[in-house]
Amino acid sequence: MNPQLQRIKYLVADYFTALIAWILFFIYRKKFIESEKLGYDIPVEFDKNFLIGIAIVPLIWLLLYKIAGFYHDVYRRSRLNTTGQSILVSLIGAIILFFALMLDDFIADYSSYYKLFAGYFFLHFSISFLARIIILTLATKQIQRGKIGFNTIIIGNGAKAVKIFKDLSTERVSTGHEIIGYCTINGSKTEFKNELNTLGPAENIASLVDQYRIEEIIIAPEKEELKSIEKIISLIHDKNVMIKADPDLKDLLTGSVRLSAIFATPLIEISPMVMPVWQMEIKRIIDILAAILGILFLSPLLLITALIIKSNSPGPIFYAQERIGKWGKPFKILKFRTMFIDAEKFGPALSSKEDPRITSVGKVLRKYRIDELPQLINVLRGEMSLVGPRPERAFFIEQIVINAPHYKLLHRVKPGITSWGMVNYGYAENVEQMIQRLRYDILYLDNMSLVLDFKILIYTILTVIKGRGM
Repeated sequence: MNPQLQRIKYLVADYFTALIAWILFFIYRKKFIESEKLGYDIPVEFDKNFLIGIAIVPLIWLLLYKIAGFYHDVYRRSRLNTTGQSILVSLIGAIILFFALMLDDFIADYSSYYKLFAGYFFLHFSISFLARIIILTLATKQIQRGKIGFNTIIIGNGAKAVKIFKDLSTERVSTGHEIIGYCTINGSKTEFKNELNTLGPAENIASLVDQYRIEEIIIAPEKEELKSIEKIISLIHDKNVMIKADPDLKDLLTGSVRLSAIFATPLIEISPMVMPVWQMEIKRIIDILAAILGILFLSPLLLITALIIKSNSPGPIFYAQERIGKWGKPFKILKFRTMFIDAEKFGPALSSKEDPRITSVGKVLRKYRIDELPQLINVLRGEMSLVGPRPERAFFIEQIVINAPHYKLLHRVKPGITSWGMVNYGYAENVEQMIQRLRYDILYLDNMSLVLDFKILIYTILTVIKGRGM
């Protein structure tokens, strides 16, 4: 299975179908719309406007498809949802291009505008949808025939786990589960009779996900094992995996729940996505644009700050520190240096209001959060977002999860320059305060949306203006 290859198939098909639809539409405009105005047939001339159209129109469609999430999770798309999404995106795209490229057309009367819009919408939708549904159908057939599968682990070793395994193994039409093995819960006696490999206790699930490149996990505990499931789930909530479970566990699990399939073994899915794909794509576009504009417009402030830091105390202007980002991946966060060099020569330590390690300039930078501005580069790199839970160091995360294992839920999203926790609570001076601030970040995760992001950004700006950074 190669998701990247499947994604390329969609990209190529979408590009060329958009190109073909635009060419046919151009001919339609000349032969029918403009000829109707003149009263006689005119020859089709592929002029400068035509060349501009074939250069930019397909790219506009690819951007719209990406925002709509067509290139996400390419092997788990349904034909029904794809049909609805294709109609909606084709309608939106046709409206955009109509107002951008067609309003100045040479027409007989205003009724021709309806013909232009309807003609382009029909051409683009019919051609692009046909290509996409062919690719999707071929992939679906390969999954149903067992040629494409998703590495899967079953958590559970009782009668319920055995039944789910047998149901999946005897399905008339495959749902693509390639069962690697099962994990035991609480060391209880297994009901499997050499039918499936044992992978050890469920407490090792995080390392097993990485070792076997697991894409799906099926949770199948017995009633007496339910208390152990919440802790096990917390171990994998920072992993990019699909969690499935028996419908009886719906009230126990957190996340976005949906049915797995109509005719397959009845399982519910807990998607790792905390926002609709289209909102995630728009969020990323906003991040990129805001980061570029921020660096450009704030460049005088950034330069002046760099010069002041350099003249105030010996040491580098910038400070790079390893933090843990989305899906638990480490990255180097960038900041203006606000402390004296060798500030952590005795080990990692959080800062406080009267921290002697902070320089005189550093106190001002922290008060107005100017020290965070270099993180716009992290945003451009895709390591951070404007809004998201603040990233922490692995050293402190290990201490946090002892008392708050649900902290790892935050690794399902990109960390941010600002967050709900920073706005409501501020900087934490110890692990206990980190745990208290965690409540706000979990609330953000549960209510994550573009509207909430804008609210947090507004409150962050107000916080900076009032100088309440520390």
